[in-house]
Amino acid sequence: MASELANLSLVSAAVAAAMTYARLTASRVGPGLARLAALLPVLLLLPVLPFTFSSIHLRIISAFFLVWLCGFKLLLLAAGYGPLNPTLPVVRFVACAALPIKLRDRGTDSSRSLPPEFLLPYAARAAVFAALISLRRFRARMPAYAVVAFDGAHMYLMLELFMASAAAFARALLGAELEPQFDRPYLASSLRDFWGRRWNLMVPGALRPSVYGPVRARLGAPAGVLATFLVSGLMHEVMFYYITLEGGTGEVTAFFVLHGACVVAERWCARQRGLWRPPRAVATAATLAFVAGTASWLFFAPVIRSGLDKAIVAECEGMMAALEAAARKLAAAAARLV
Repeated sequence: MASELANLSLVSAAVAAAMTYARLTASRVGPGLARLAALLPVLLLLPVLPFTFSSIHLRIISAFFLVWLCGFKLLLLAAGYGPLNPTLPVVRFVACAALPIKLRDRGTDSSRSLPPEFLLPYAARAAVFAALISLRRFRARMPAYAVVAFDGAHMYLMLELFMASAAAFARALLGAELEPQFDRPYLASSLRDFWGRRWNLMVPGALRPSVYGPVRARLGAPAGVLATFLVSGLMHEVMFYYITLEGGTGEVTAFFVLHGACVVAERWCARQRGLWRPPRAVATAATLAFVAGTASWLFFAPVIRSGLDKAIVAECEGMMAALEAAARKLAAAAARLV
């Protein structure tokens, strides 16, 4: 634990220095190939940094933040697009580049504190996540459909809690209103709704201007959707490499290509008059069932086959044990003071 905290400090310092360089470079070099060449050292550094961590959780989360989101933001910056602007103050630029956040257009909030409507839902999610970790020992005896639901809930809560922690840090640092990162994906009534409006909104925020927009302008909306899901699949293969440290199998890419084709089909059906539309509750159940079923078939397969799901479970249990030990020490210290 102590060594990983030291690694986190080292990576944070390296990222802060790299993003400061990127901001200063972009302020002096105009968009185009020259700016891309100037940003290339940073783009080459980012994929290396996650390997600093031995923890699977820290490795994959840092890869997602730095290799995917930050990498795409810097590529857009090289072209003169995206959320990064070289006129931003250095601290704000570094935070917007390195963290999975997007500032609201309406500007800066005067309060840096976290409102109850932010804290309470995430406290509840943290409690549910802790309960899931405590129930992990029963996972081996669960039926297949329950394992999929269990692993999906673990991934969702872990990702949302990590991203919420980053957002809370950014809000305290910047005092700015931020765009939401998730919007209750369990209420999605279609695949378009799930992927485009509810699940991990920082990803579509990066893929729309970098992939969907340019392809749509040249080849039309269906091609833009398919290209976006293809790139998402390939980037997920990269993310899975940081988990398994093994070459990709193509299954994760196939998962996203399948969903992209289904989104195109949904778009076509939505434009047809006279077609029966299921009630929202039925549509939501069908959407979540399709996501869970195809995820079991293609998305989780590489991790389960490698046996790393058990390593992830053990790592979570170790983190919970460390937190419980720290809480006991704090309670004992408080008792001595009293």
